[in-house]
Amino acid sequence: MRIKKTLNMGKTKFPMRGNLPVKEVERQKQWGDNKVYEQRLKLNEGKPSFVLHDGPPYANGNIHMGHAMNKISKDFIVRSKSMMGYYAPYVPGWDTHGLPIEQQLKKEGIDRKTLSVNDFREKCREYALKQVDKQRADFKRLGINAEWDNPYLTLKPEFEAAEIRVFGKMAERGLIYKGLKPVRWSWSSESALAEAEVEYHDVTSPSAFFAERVIDGKGVLANDQTYMVVWTTTPWTIPASEGITIAADFDYAVVTHDDDERQFVMAAELVNKNAELFGWDDVKVIKTVRGAELENVVAAHPFDASRKLITMLGDFVTLDDGTGLVHTAPGYGEDDYMVGKKYGLPIFAPVNDQGYLTAEAGADFDGVFYEDANDIALKKLADQGLLLKSMPYTHSYPFDWRTKKPIIFRATPQWFASVDKIRDEILTALDDVQFHPEWGQKRLRNMIKDRGDWVISRQRVWGVPLPIFYGEDGEAIITPETVNHVADLIAEHGSNVWFEREAKDLLPEGFTSPHSPNGQFTKETDIMDVWFDSGSSHQGVCVERDYLTYPEDLVLEGSDQYRGWFNSSLITSVAMTGKAPYKEVISQGFTLDGKGRKMSKSLGNTIVPEKVIKQMGAEIIRLWVLSVDTSADVRVSMGSFQQIAESYRKLRNTFRFLLANTADFDPQENHVAFDDLTPLDQYMEMKVNRLTKTILDDFATYNFMDIYKQILNFVTVDLSAFYMDIAKDVIYIEAKDSHARRSMQTVMYDIVVRLAKLLTPVIPHTTEEVWEYLKEPEEFAQLAEMPAVDHRNHEDHVLADWEQFMKVRSTVLKALEEARDAKLIGKSFEARVNLYVDASVQELITRLGVDVRQTMIVSQLEMHALDEAPADALQGEGVAVVVEHAAGEVCPRCRMYREDLGTDSELAPLCGRCAAVVRQDFPEAVTEGLEK
Repeated sequence: MRIKKTLNMGKTKFPMRGNLPVKEVERQKQWGDNKVYEQRLKLNEGKPSFVLHDGPPYANGNIHMGHAMNKISKDFIVRSKSMMGYYAPYVPGWDTHGLPIEQQLKKEGIDRKTLSVNDFREKCREYALKQVDKQRADFKRLGINAEWDNPYLTLKPEFEAAEIRVFGKMAERGLIYKGLKPVRWSWSSESALAEAEVEYHDVTSPSAFFAERVIDGKGVLANDQTYMVVWTTTPWTIPASEGITIAADFDYAVVTHDDDERQFVMAAELVNKNAELFGWDDVKVIKTVRGAELENVVAAHPFDASRKLITMLGDFVTLDDGTGLVHTAPGYGEDDYMVGKKYGLPIFAPVNDQGYLTAEAGADFDGVFYEDANDIALKKLADQGLLLKSMPYTHSYPFDWRTKKPIIFRATPQWFASVDKIRDEILTALDDVQFHPEWGQKRLRNMIKDRGDWVISRQRVWGVPLPIFYGEDGEAIITPETVNHVADLIAEHGSNVWFEREAKDLLPEGFTSPHSPNGQFTKETDIMDVWFDSGSSHQGVCVERDYLTYPEDLVLEGSDQYRGWFNSSLITSVAMTGKAPYKEVISQGFTLDGKGRKMSKSLGNTIVPEKVIKQMGAEIIRLWVLSVDTSADVRVSMGSFQQIAESYRKLRNTFRFLLANTADFDPQENHVAFDDLTPLDQYMEMKVNRLTKTILDDFATYNFMDIYKQILNFVTVDLSAFYMDIAKDVIYIEAKDSHARRSMQTVMYDIVVRLAKLLTPVIPHTTEEVWEYLKEPEEFAQLAEMPAVDHRNHEDHVLADWEQFMKVRSTVLKALEEARDAKLIGKSFEARVNLYVDASVQELITRLGVDVRQTMIVSQLEMHALDEAPADALQGEGVAVVVEHAAGEVCPRCRMYREDLGTDSELAPLCGRCAAVVRQDFPEAVTEGLEK
């Protein structure tokens, strides 16, 4: 008989290579066929619920790495909560209305103006559903567990109806109004934009320092010869100027220069800086006055002699740039509007939907694109001798996030939702919400504090209609009766009904209003902001579906959602019920390329999940998400996935080793009770229990990166470099049913089961593959419960003792390494270790009862008192070590150096230990003889 056949070498069919791109697809089909998601939910019926509410991605295009990070993070949570005994349904959603879909159809050659509204809306709907199907397939390929057959879509009638009712409740509370206010206007989209639909880029604008002649100085300034020096970065808005804003508590100087007879007013602190900028010499300060004294001073409009400009006091004027006097056009900016409203100024914005100035701006500007109007305005100022300086000014400016074009601020009649009226209510509701990271609460709180009223109307057709009727006198009609009737119609027919029917057919039967004595009504043509769509999801999903809960337990989205979905859903929820829609908020950073740049097609630096999946498998993306700090921006490169692939291989090889070496272990028959385990095995059982507690705590607190670190450290340090290395001398060599071997297999089996369960939320394709080789009652790992944490008597003391012992072991390993470098030994089994210990280390070893030789993986070890150590011994803490070459010869079976080879004459090549094992387990070897 060959000696190799007498070894208990573990065998397993668990493959070394995962072949993930192929096998994952097969496994996902198996999950679907067996309805594993539904089975897990059924197991948890009646248990405490946990609802992670999905913030809807926009239904347009394939998913990117940011989508993958988001959905996989959610999957970690839902899967772990399910295995921790929570009823955790996950309903994925999509945002399916809005301008990007209209623009996409335009790119595909569909001309909205040649189709009826309903026909165009139907094409939008078809496009959106195709995008949903595409993204759903992408998400499923990542291994995301969800209610994929019944997602929520903002275009579904039941969702739209719920949204209409949210609007109705807000109207009932007096929060909905129509106003003429400056809004973020995208001329490239021909629509108003919400704050969350804007991104900022640095631009260079033509700034202008110009003079406006005082015609009524109110006894403080001389008429006609005094000029207010005003600054602007938008000369094109000067035709709409209605005033000048200054600060009440600044000092303003009246100055002259050179031979100019005119007097100029600017902030005293900025006189020297601006005089140098303007090229003025011989500057004299005639007098200084406080800003408050200049209130209501009147100046002439530089382009229109019939208009006058009022000097106003405002709190937004600074001394950082400019002159301390700000050109003010209430139709073109929020600050301008607020101060203009206070002083009763007209709201004037002579620019059309496409960004072209109108005839009201003056003949020179009529029909001119707003950016081109800058040069005209500067020339008109220069021709009158009023332009003191024009220079480029670089600053951050808002852009339409979809078209990537700059926007303008423009006063148009829009529908608003009042934030101001419920601001305190919203801020109070935030007190009960927990944020991860904690700074998120302050960030959202500050955004709510600073937020203006919400522009909820959009001049488009693909969306949910504003359920507003107008009487014959033009008065808006929004009543609970009309809103609820529209909601009922939409629930039955979908929002198309609003566009298909006349106003009279959308009103309740027999409806009358004093605003329409003849019974004639019209309807609003604007639709609702898409942020109102998604912001109503707490009602359209969590309230609408009786198996979900409201408020939802958790939301998790990118940090941009502090001004987006976190914000809009908070406002609507507080308006509806007085409470926040969520109990906890997790925010994540963005995915960047390896150099820290934003990913974009134009830079060619995008890495799409599909590419990584085809090359390496979805498990690698999932493990990558676990490994990174998602609370901040995350850099992504193919190199980072290759590194993660190495970690995955380490995990897979560990599973393979444990499975192979427990293949002949039956947990029902061969299990060894904890108290009967060897000291080494008890230690490892305690270690894996500590790991279990840490990982469960990390799942509960969403600390994913720590899970990655803890498990990789356990696998690399505790298993690979320690326990599994020692195990070979026991599992392979000892008798099959020996206590030592079954003791170690008990722990190994427990470790592989625990690791499989703990990693199922992370790499489920792999752990389900592992599960097929285990002897557990559940058909799928996903249907198992998370492992229990078993605390042992004196656990802390035992682990502390082992920590001290590991220092002793480290000293021995260092000595072995030095002996190897000196060519004294090769493998550690060639060594004989003389270990010199002091009394405390001797007591430690005695307490542990550990086989010291075995843990050092040497052939021979002898212990001595520390004071007997020779001078050249390697010194450690309470120990000294001398390494010699082991005595005797190598046993061909256990590979240890032994001095008892051939003591069993019938099994002559073997040492006494191996001969006894072979005689017991392989008696035929005695008659057949042994050969190498």
